[in-house]
Amino acid sequence: MNILILSAGTRNKVVQFFKNEIKDGKVVATDCSNLAPAVYDADKFCLVPRINVPGYMDRILDICREEGINAVLSLIDPELSMLAKEADRFKAIGVTPIISDYDLVETCFNKYRMSKLFKEKGLKTAKCYLDTASFYEAKKAGEIDYPVFVKPVCGSASLHINKVSSDKELEGLFAMYDDLMIQEYMDGTEYGVDAYIDMLSGKCTSVFIKKKIKMRAGETDKSVSVHIPELADDIVRFVEEVGFKGIIDIDIFEVDGEYYFSEINPRFGGGYPHAYACGVNVPRQIINNLSGNKNPITIGDYKDGIVMMKYNEIMIKDMSDTELVP
Repeated sequence: MNILILSAGTRNKVVQFFKNEIKDGKVVATDCSNLAPAVYDADKFCLVPRINVPGYMDRILDICREEGINAVLSLIDPELSMLAKEADRFKAIGVTPIISDYDLVETCFNKYRMSKLFKEKGLKTAKCYLDTASFYEAKKAGEIDYPVFVKPVCGSASLHINKVSSDKELEGLFAMYDDLMIQEYMDGTEYGVDAYIDMLSGKCTSVFIKKKIKMRAGETDKSVSVHIPELADDIVRFVEEVGFKGIIDIDIFEVDGEYYFSEINPRFGGGYPHAYACGVNVPRQIINNLSGNKNPITIGDYKDGIVMMKYNEIMIKDMSDTELVP
């Protein structure tokens, strides 16, 4: 079993986890920089162009052929839609893309469309407005008030998100930037969820819920494992109805005892190492599926009160005879 991990960057733990689980095969990692530390934990590193360079996906397909790859996944948002869009090309050469369908991936990265999908499926989510006029109308009707979040309709990594407390701030941001939306400010407890939807059965086989204690640059820095059965039930129903496949990362807020679904990333989340350490083994589930085996349902099969705390680490490597590609 040979796995290709695209845009590995600093996500060395995901590379290590797959290496732990693959007993007869290899993990190949790519990145556009040879200063991406995670790639050196793989069995082989392939330096590739940036994802926006013409012919990028052709190069990835070539690597799949050269290395006898069985499955491919990406760890960065901008590449997920590309991978989903080209899924048939990978399947044609015997490679399984570990990604949900293209339209669903695109919906995940359009926060307004995702909000509508949550509501259509009966889940609570923050109120959203695509323009100032509709927001002011809702504000006048008493449906919403400041503060609010102003963010790009399509974006990731919590970039360019602003907490806004006045009409003046709101108008200023909308004058400066295009494709913004206004979102109700969620002042509550934030949870992260790592869920796996079996690629053969379509059933959600694992759900790991962590309460976020501290965030940094849009990622979970400290968290604690918890069980919330009613929330897990809602997650299972939603992801199976919508048709997600493989690993997804979900952000949820609890406000006054109610759970509000915020967004979904159809990939390994930055906090997934917490789930793995608690025994929620997604790489093993992926390998089972690739081997033609459906996974048993193990939802809730982990212990409460296990804390994850991220800390800095460094890699030192002699590259004196290598041209550095930042």
